[in-house]
Amino acid sequence: MSFTIFPAIDMRNGQCVRLEQGDFNKQTVYGDHPFEVAKGFAEAGASWIHMVDLDGAKQGSKQNAAHVVKAAKELDVKIQIGGGIRSEADVEYYLSRGVDRVIIGSLAVRDLSLTKELLNKFGEQIVIGLDARDGYVATEGWLERSEVTAVELGKELADAGAATFIYTDIAKDGMLQGPNVDEIVRLGQETGVSVIASGGIKGIEDLQELKKHQSDNVIGSIVGKALYTDRIQLIDALREEER
Repeated sequence: MSFTIFPAIDMRNGQCVRLEQGDFNKQTVYGDHPFEVAKGFAEAGASWIHMVDLDGAKQGSKQNAAHVVKAAKELDVKIQIGGGIRSEADVEYYLSRGVDRVIIGSLAVRDLSLTKELLNKFGEQIVIGLDARDGYVATEGWLERSEVTAVELGKELADAGAATFIYTDIAKDGMLQGPNVDEIVRLGQETGVSVIASGGIKGIEDLQELKKHQSDNVIGSIVGKALYTDRIQLIDALREEER
């Protein structure tokens, strides 16, 4: 099992931004052109790019899709997209335009039966985003907390055929305080499904620690703010894929 680095591009109002703990009032803009950021990641050697439509997550519909589709069509890199995906039509929109994987988050809580149908139809092209606050899944751009835990939902969706989870501890996201390794590992162990870690990566040592848990189904890590603040150089992070 290989360990994959996913450089992140979070989009809001057509810009490349980062939030702190998912708070839309705590935003830093890192670029006006998401495609150019994606192009830089691809040219540095990334095999995947993780893109998030923050406006879409908040509004419940695609808002920054043009940037995603342009990257998928023009760059030699795989793209996964999350944010604002609420229907089968949304999934088909992206997959038919060259996007490799679509991330379902809020929909998995709000409409479990549809989520299971999508898993059955699209298989590994569907990734389940489990964004947790105090262990419970948060929805609608992290603005609402559900009554189901990430592990509970993860187990049910694993039984339904989910192949990959992205686990984000909201309290860690954008804070550069290290990932919640215990919960990431727990999710991988209890569901038996591949887990991509997200939130809190502050240095190469965090990636090295996560990589130790490949036997616990931890298969990669999303890296965002640490790249934009130069705490991690992408070329150094990508070297961890090969070690």
